[in-house]
Amino acid sequence: MKGIIVVNAYAQTKSELNQAIRLQEEFKNLQVQIEIFPTDKIAVIVNNGNLINRLDKIDFCVYLDKDKHILQALNKLNIKIFNNASGIEICDDKLLTHLCLANNGIPMPKTIGGVLCYYPHVKYKQSILDSVETQLEYPIIVKECYGSCGKGVYLANSREELEKIAENVKLKPHLFQQFIKESQGTDIRVILVGKKCVGAMCRQNAKDFRSNIEIGGIGKKVELKQSYIEICEKVAQILNLDYCGIDLLIDNKNTPLVCEVNSNAFFGMFEQITGINVAKIYAQYIFESVKKIVKKGENNEF
Repeated sequence: MKGIIVVNAYAQTKSELNQAIRLQEEFKNLQVQIEIFPTDKIAVIVNNGNLINRLDKIDFCVYLDKDKHILQALNKLNIKIFNNASGIEICDDKLLTHLCLANNGIPMPKTIGGVLCYYPHVKYKQSILDSVETQLEYPIIVKECYGSCGKGVYLANSREELEKIAENVKLKPHLFQQFIKESQGTDIRVILVGKKCVGAMCRQNAKDFRSNIEIGGIGKKVELKQSYIEICEKVAQILNLDYCGIDLLIDNKNTPLVCEVNSNAFFGMFEQITGINVAKIYAQYIFESVKKIVKKGENNEF
C-alpha cells in the first residue's frame, strides 16, 4: 500500500507539520509506503483540456491543507482522499458549516451571515448591524469565515466596536454569532475518527475569550457525556467526515452547542494532554478503509 500526506507548501512551524510527521510514523509501523508532499509538488496543470497528473501510482492521500483547487484536482484524478473533498471545503467555511448542519437537530449558537461587500470605499450597511443588534445581545462574536487557531475571531462589546470590526471584515466572508457567556474562554475539543469519538479535552484561557491553545489556552482531558458524544457523531455523519475536531460550547442549561467543526484539527497537544494516540487510530482507520477498497478491486489506477 502506498500513500501521500499533503501539506501546505509554506508550512514551517512545528505545529503545522506535526500531524504529517506523526501520521507518517504510524503508517510506517503499518508497513505503508508514505511520503509527505508539499502542495507545490502537486501543481494544478490543465493542458489541451486535460488535467496533468504528476503523481506516481498511489492508493490514497491524506489531505492536510485547505487549498481547494489542488484538492479538487486530486479528487478529479479519482484518488481516495481523507477527508473527502466536500467535507474539507464545508468545514473550511464557518458559515457554510452552520448552513449544512442546520435543520438537522444540531444545537448551535445563533448565527447571522454577514453580507459581502465588493467596494472598499463603501461603508458597512448600518441596516445590517441594526438587524444584528436586534437579534443578538452584546457582546457579539464576529468571525471571518476562513481562519484557524483563533485567527479572524473578534468580540464586539458595543455598537462602536461592532461597526469598527464589521468595517474591517466587510470584504471577506464573515458572520455574527451569539456570545455564550458561560463558555467565555472555554470549550471542549472532541476528536472523532471514522465518525466515532475517540476522546475530548477541555480548553481554557483565562486571558482571552478564545480558548485556543495556540493563543495561551491550556487543556485537560475530560470524559464526555453520552448526549455530547451522540451530537458529535451525528455532526460527523452529516458532514461525512473521516476525521475531525468539533468544538463545543456549553450554555447555562448544560446544552452542548456546536461552535466549529475542523476537518484537519491539530492533534499534537491533544495527544500530549489526553494520552490518546490519535495518529495511530487515524492511520489504522485509513489503512483498513483502503485495504477494503483494494480487496474489492476498486483501488485507483491512473
